[in-house]
This record gives sequence, C-alpha cells and structure tokens, in this order.
Amino acid sequence: MKYILSFSLLITFICVQAQEMLIPLTHNPDLYRSKTESKVLSNSFDSTFVYLSDSLTLPLFDDFSRNNFQTYSSSFSQPNLIEEVYYRLLEETSSTPLPSNTELGEVKTYRVTVNTLLNTTDTLYFDSIPFQIHNLLDYPVVYGSGFGYPNYFIFDTISSTPNSPDTVFTTITYQQDSARIFIKQINNPNQFWLDSNAYHNYRFAVNPISLGVVTFDGLDDMGNAYNIGSASTAINDVLTSKPIKMGSFAASDSVYFSFLYQPQGFGDAPEDSDSLFLEFWSPVDQLWQKVWRVGGSPLQDFRVGHVKIIENKYLQDGFQFRFLNLGSVAGAFDQFHIDYVSLRPLSGYQDTLFKDFAIVYPIATLLKDYTQVPWKHFRLSPTNKMDNSMQLVVRNNETVAANNSNGGSLKVLLDGTTEGVFNFSGANLSSPDLDYAPRTHYSSVFDLSGGYEFDATLSNDTLAIFDYVAEASAQFPNFTQNDSTFGKQVFKAVYAYDDGTAENAYGTTQTQSRLAYKFTSYVPDSLVAIQMAFVNTAEDVSNKLFLLTVWDDNNGVPGNVIYQDDFFDPRQPKYIGQPNGFYTYYFKGVDKVGVPQTFYIGWRQIDAERLNIGFDSNIDNQDKIFFSIDNETSWVNTSFKGSVMMRPMFSSVLDYQLITSEPDEQLVSDIQIYPNPSAGLFKMSGNDIGYADVFNLQGQHILRSEEHEFNLYDQEIGLYLVHIYSTAGHKLSTKKIIKK
Repeated sequence: MKYILSFSLLITFICVQAQEMLIPLTHNPDLYRSKTESKVLSNSFDSTFVYLSDSLTLPLFDDFSRNNFQTYSSSFSQPNLIEEVYYRLLEETSSTPLPSNTELGEVKTYRVTVNTLLNTTDTLYFDSIPFQIHNLLDYPVVYGSGFGYPNYFIFDTISSTPNSPDTVFTTITYQQDSARIFIKQINNPNQFWLDSNAYHNYRFAVNPISLGVVTFDGLDDMGNAYNIGSASTAINDVLTSKPIKMGSFAASDSVYFSFLYQPQGFGDAPEDSDSLFLEFWSPVDQLWQKVWRVGGSPLQDFRVGHVKIIENKYLQDGFQFRFLNLGSVAGAFDQFHIDYVSLRPLSGYQDTLFKDFAIVYPIATLLKDYTQVPWKHFRLSPTNKMDNSMQLVVRNNETVAANNSNGGSLKVLLDGTTEGVFNFSGANLSSPDLDYAPRTHYSSVFDLSGGYEFDATLSNDTLAIFDYVAEASAQFPNFTQNDSTFGKQVFKAVYAYDDGTAENAYGTTQTQSRLAYKFTSYVPDSLVAIQMAFVNTAEDVSNKLFLLTVWDDNNGVPGNVIYQDDFFDPRQPKYIGQPNGFYTYYFKGVDKVGVPQTFYIGWRQIDAERLNIGFDSNIDNQDKIFFSIDNETSWVNTSFKGSVMMRPMFSSVLDYQLITSEPDEQLVSDIQIYPNPSAGLFKMSGNDIGYADVFNLQGQHILRSEEHEFNLYDQEIGLYLVHIYSTAGHKLSTKKIIKK
C-alpha cells in the first residue's frame, strides 16, 4: 500500500497502526563510509583506475554465505599497475601528440600585409591543421577527426617607418591537454561480481535458504538513496558477473542458469509495477538482453528462477549476466533478495535445488537476553550469564529427509586464540523426529550453561570483544561454507538488545506519547547516558523535540519517573552518518542517574510526528517495548516484533575518574576550559597549568596536552574528562567537556 507524503513523495509503509508506525529507511548506515574520488580533474578521466577483469569458468555458484564481490584498490603504489597517458590532440596521420602549446580556433584566420609604399594589400589565409581529437571525458578513448586554424590574425604594415606586426587573437576552441589512467589486471577467480551496488547482507531475508543474500533496493553502494525525495522509479542496483568462458559448450549442451529470489523480506514490499530483471550479455551482438523478469509482491518464501541457455550468441567466451531492479529511487524501498546463483553445464530443468544442509543466520549473542552488556557488570556477576537456550537455525535443502549425525561445535576466540569449545552431538542438532524434513527450516536449541563462560578475569577493565564460530556437519556431501556461522560478543559500557543495524524505523504518532524500553541489569548501578540510533526516512524530524526519560519498574510496566529532562530544555533526534551510528544523550543537571536493577529508558515526545528510532527486525524483544498515549495511565506493548535501537550506558570506569579522588590541595578554583561544548578545539585558562590528560568514557587515554589548548577533531561526539595538573605534577582539577 502506498501513501503520498509532503512533496508528493511515494513511500511504502510496512505497517500502519493508529498509534505507532514501522516504515522503510531512506539510507543504510551499515554502508556509510568515506568516498574516495579517484579523479584529479573534474573535466577529464585523469588519474582514474581502469580494471581489466579476469574470466571465470563453469560451474559458477554463489550462495552469498561470504562476500565474493570484487574489491578495488585506489592506491597508486599497488603492484603491477600500468600507467597510460592519452592526449587530446594527435597528428592526423602519425598519431603523435601535437605540441603541448597547441591552441587552435574554429575561425579561418589569415595574415594581411599592407604596403603603404606600393599601395598594395595582400591577404594570406592560413592552412587548416587536421588532427585526431578526444575530449578526455570518456574511457576507452576513441578518437575522431577534426581541424582548426591558428587562433590569431596578423596585420603587418610596411612603410618608411619601421612598424611591427599587430596580432589579434581569436577564441581558443582546441587546446592540447593530457590525461593519465592506471590499469590493473584483476586475477581473483574467487570473486565473482564486478560491481557492488546491490547490498550483500545477513539480515534482510526472511527464512533464507542459507547464510547471506544480496538485496536490491533504491540505495547505492554508499548507503544513500539514488535520488532522495523523488517520486519516480528507475533501474537502481545492478549486480554484474565477471566474463565467463562459455566457448566450449554448444547449444545442444544442457547449460542452465538458476537462482532463488524473495520480495520484501524484512524490508519494504515491492509493488507489481516494480521488477527484478535478469539480463544476458552477448559477446556476438555486444548487447544486453532481458531474459527473465518478475514483478513485485508482498513477502513470499524464496522461489526459483530457472533459464536454459540455448542461443549460440551466449555460448561464447566473454558471456556475462546481471541482475537489476526497477523501483523507487528514494531509498530502501521495493526490495528484492537473491540467493543461490548457479550457472552450470550437464544440468536439467529439474535441477533447481541444491543438496545442502545450511545454517541460515548469524548468531547475534551467546548471552541471555542481551547482545552487549557493560564489561564492568559482567566482571562483577559473570555466573550463569551464557545463554542456555541458544538457537541455531538450519535448513535441510535436500529433497529427502536427512539427519545430522556428525554433530557440531561452538568455538569462542579472543584475539584469535581459542578460549573455549562446546561440542554438540548429532542428536542435539536434530528435529524432534531426529530427521529433518526436506526443504524445511529448523530451530535447534543449545544449552551453554555449565560449560565455558566468558573469562571475567581478563586484565583489561574497560571492554572485551570475543569472536565465535558455530559449525554443524551434514551426513551427506554439501556446500561446506554453509555449515558454519559466526558472531562477535562485545562487552563495553552499554546494555543492548539489537545487533547494531536497523531494517526499519519506528515511532509513536500521538502528541505527548511515551516510549519506554525495559532493561534488567546484572548489578545495581547508575546510568550516565542513553544511546539512541535515529535513522533517516522520507521525513526529516531532526527539528522535533522529546524529553529524555528514565522510569523504575511497576510490576512489569514502567512506573515512577526517575529522571526527565526539563520541559524548557528538550532534546532532538540526531542522525549519525556512520555504521552503528548511536548518538549519546547525557543527562542534564546530574552526572549520573541511579536506577534499580529493572528500569526503563525512553522519551516523552512533544509532537505527534514519529521520531524514527532504528528498529532491528532480526532480534525479537517485542515484550520489552512499551508506549503510552494517555499520560502514562496505561502502557501497551508494541505490535511489532523486533528491537528498538536504544541502549542504556553505565559508568564503567567513570566513577573513579569523577569522584574517587579529591583534587590536590593546590586546586586552582579559576581553572576553566572553553568553549564547552566545542566542535573540537578547547582552550584552558588558569594559574600554574602544567599539562592536561584527556580520557573518554571507557577510560582510554586520548591525548596529553602541555599547551593551554588541545583539539578533539578526530574523536567521536560525546563526553570527555580532562585531568589538569600543575607544573609540579600535582592534580589541580577534573573537568568534563563535551565534543559536539
């Protein structure tokens, strides 16, 4: 269903309720990165890279369990780089460059000689200068023919008085110039795709056949809309294969191309007028031709696309194929997902499924409830925190029932070193009937209690990051890359339910409505801030207002307000243009807010417009999301399954930095740091300042300044602590500063 917003923008709503909404995004923060511009000159291809692709051989198969997109370097120092120089103007017959000072015009020019002594006038027209020309805008370079004239007239007078010629210049139309390209031959048969406009991910497909898909929508490879605010549709993402060696096959051979596709997934449903295309490249005709198309629809299970290649023009070396989508250019709308792309000989029409036992999702966490917890809290209470009902979703893609008698394992690593291993027997991986039914997903549960626990005795006291890999072996030959999945356990200063990526945006739609998110901490402690990941949608609400709020618990729903911003000093949504883009909202008027072990964080919004907090559709914490539209008289659980991207931040090592030591007796009361907040540059004033140490909230030392100023331009937005010392090394003061 489509609705028309302001500016006549068509937006697809995933679901609309009277009091809350879940809508698509116009950006993908997971793809945000700095864009490197390889051109030096805006009016030429100078200093760009040209990559010559290698060729692939059959069979070609990609299930997208790993990223097999071709990577490109923009380094001028990479090995085996060939440099070529092209000139704008070449001599007509020899193709040698014309002199570097060549300047020609389109007007036919001449030399006039006036002899006053003989009373004669002679006019000599200059010969045209033929050349080969290219504008240096496009590569490959194909020269055309042209001609020009010297860009000047000469007027010479001969008389009894010596007189030098007068020169009148004309407009320069043709001027010599050059452009340099750098050529690199690609040689990586394990990378199949030449472009990366489409999005390789593990999060947008619903019940995928294996781990990983490629998503097509209206976002480019930088995570931005192709044309933000536009109501039009166009071809958006393109996924192009490398050239393939097909010359050894004949039209009589059974060469088949097959793949799986799904509309919508966890994203936006494409309309029937939207499309996913498949095109083949003919080395004979030098043309792309559409060979398959499907229109949009609401969510469906993955379906099979299947094409037999019988035309001789495709059975040539240099054959390529590509997927394209037609849909909205304004954001993450009209989504299609593809998987299991296969091009193979000696096949048949019935050969559309793959004998595979596959894990289909990453593991978000090994902990109970949370994807992240504060490292300090885990160290204080580490016992029995591993999840004793960890789920591993697997699928039997065979056409017959099968079991997994070979078992599996879960390995935990720290800095690449194995910390612990869980071994699962075959029975633990099986369905209640032991055998997995064909073409069916199963969610197997593992008990991690009583085994390995994350090591809480590590020397570091601010954070810890563990990696883990789960493996499950099938009893029959299959694609082994699908027998494993992975994850990362992060311990920092926050509790988190989400995986750090948003599939949609969430918000309530009533004036003065409240949004509350339930947390139960490992130990009682004090909050120092709340992190929120607001995401871009069709409507910018960064000018809307809300009051940051913390509640205690009242029998499973939010209770009394522990903290709320002053009504005359509200907050606004902040968009952070980077992956995992959480903005940290610190409390006003207090350093910390003490909370019971069960508490709620959120907001009281001022206006009716939804505030568009990120919504993780992959991890379901629906029972912990509450909203109220009647001034907290009653609370209602959200109707959407997922997790709000909102995280409570605890003090970590902040306590001793702020309050465990009193300033030295030589404390100077007039010490100031200004401006505060600042975009980066801070200055210090006061007596006897020797140096200052700057720390972030995780206790990491950022810099030491022995001057009366320092800058944090390259640091993240947020709160920092500055310890100021005298010239004799005595501590004078501790100041809080805010990098905005």
